[in-house]
Amino acid sequence: MVITGVGIGRGIAMGPVLRMPDPIREPSSRPRSDDTDAATEVSRVDAALARVREDLERRADAAAHGDGGARQAASILTALAQMTDDPALHDSIVAGIGRGLTAQRAVFEGFGGFEAKLSALGGYMSERSADLHDIGQRVMADLLHVQAPGIPHSERPFVLVATDLSPADTAALDPGSVLAIVTSQGGPTSHTAILARARSIVAVVSAARAADLVNGDNVIVNAASGTVSVNPSDEEVSVAREAKARADRAKGLRGLPGGLADGTAIPLLANVARPQDAGPALEYGAEGVGLFRTEFLFIANGEPPGVEEQTREYTKLLERFPGRKVVIRVLDAGADKPLPFLTPENEPNPALGLRGLRSLKAHRQVLDDQLEALSRADRQTRADLWVMAPMVADQYEAAYFVTLAKSKGLRKVGVMAEVPSIAFMADEVAAVADFVSIGTNDLTQYTMAADRTLGSVSGYQNAWHPAVLRAIKLIADAGVRHGMPVGVCGEAAADPDLAVVLVGLGVNSLSMSPAALDDVRAELAGCTLEQARSRATRALRGDFYHPSADPHVEPLRG
Repeated sequence: MVITGVGIGRGIAMGPVLRMPDPIREPSSRPRSDDTDAATEVSRVDAALARVREDLERRADAAAHGDGGARQAASILTALAQMTDDPALHDSIVAGIGRGLTAQRAVFEGFGGFEAKLSALGGYMSERSADLHDIGQRVMADLLHVQAPGIPHSERPFVLVATDLSPADTAALDPGSVLAIVTSQGGPTSHTAILARARSIVAVVSAARAADLVNGDNVIVNAASGTVSVNPSDEEVSVAREAKARADRAKGLRGLPGGLADGTAIPLLANVARPQDAGPALEYGAEGVGLFRTEFLFIANGEPPGVEEQTREYTKLLERFPGRKVVIRVLDAGADKPLPFLTPENEPNPALGLRGLRSLKAHRQVLDDQLEALSRADRQTRADLWVMAPMVADQYEAAYFVTLAKSKGLRKVGVMAEVPSIAFMADEVAAVADFVSIGTNDLTQYTMAADRTLGSVSGYQNAWHPAVLRAIKLIADAGVRHGMPVGVCGEAAADPDLAVVLVGLGVNSLSMSPAALDDVRAELAGCTLEQARSRATRALRGDFYHPSADPHVEPLRG
């Protein structure tokens, strides 16, 4: 049997299946016994919430000091911990206890009610529903004195199979024990996918039939083909071992500049989230930084950091890359990264609301302080600093940001292309911006009107779609006409086959998770620019795009 899904990276892993434990069963709805008073039950809930919060905070702290992949989870875990303090949620649970429910049942109904409300909102808020569910499971487990569902333990390495992984579970993955991940839900830009790639763990997500796998099944997980082969033959095992050996040979090119077989240079850069991530980026041979996310300075704070604090952190990063390109993105708040001092409460659809540059324009002091800090750090270091704004829609917003940033003394100022409108205005944007960096994750979700966090539409979150590639080509063509560099810093750059197509479309540089650099470098080195352009032509026609089957639509017959 072969199960298909969406592969993350190009790795191959073989081993026995070990499934995530089943979730905690729904507690009984029968009223509690007369000898248990409401005050005692409320105290039990408060204590459980506190213990879960402390556990998540410990996990966040450990993640913040872990490897690059783990550090990406630190802010997510901090946000989860904060959810345990939600007063409305607490009031709902207390009200349930007041109606005679047990503490477990009141927690189940309280969390369930809020989950349903968030799910009904759709978009990014739906993802918060899944996070709430995970917290509710942990609180119920504490009340029942049982272990919360989580990564199973095994004396030998295994292939982890689950419906999906919560952020807390993903952060706890041990690459020494987990050979690969297979999930029946999730998409290529889910937390599971992004963190698996960052930690070099082979993964296939959105594989609906993974639910059929049982403990002990031997499987080959092939991320390159997006397949899971169950109880493979000796021949299949042999072929998989050869493919794995080829992938291992790609590591031999580490440290060489990115480029094509005909000598065309394609700089390969790294996406990093904190200054500490410079180490892994350099270890994997990154030629610089194509995306430095500054959100870590702002998330989980009650107010924005000062200019001095920001300057110190930016300086730490820039000092690691003397003479090399470092692209720093100003704060991208909103949507799945709400900040109490910056983003509106209760936006009905935050993915289409005040996020990115829109939010910064509404809070000018935050933007001014960040640009001032970047300018100071630039003057203190020898890196080649490029600064860009997120979620720019057109040349008017581009001109606003470029003018403001250059007034602070910054020399190379550009914008991110994530909103489809920027592709149609690419020539006008190129006339005012020094560069454009394409964020394919958001560009894809907005082009396809498919939330990148929803497993139900994960098949649409596919940068191979001709519509997405044509938008990229519009931007790349404008870059050629105006002599403007165009890079890609979304997850699409980490797909070796798609990386070749992007270069064929006219993209000048690629930035990705450090762990993806080996495979992309090897793939580019095996083809010429002419071959890349030929593949791009075919990709624009849709030759390589395969729509995912929609499980909600019955196939036509006859």
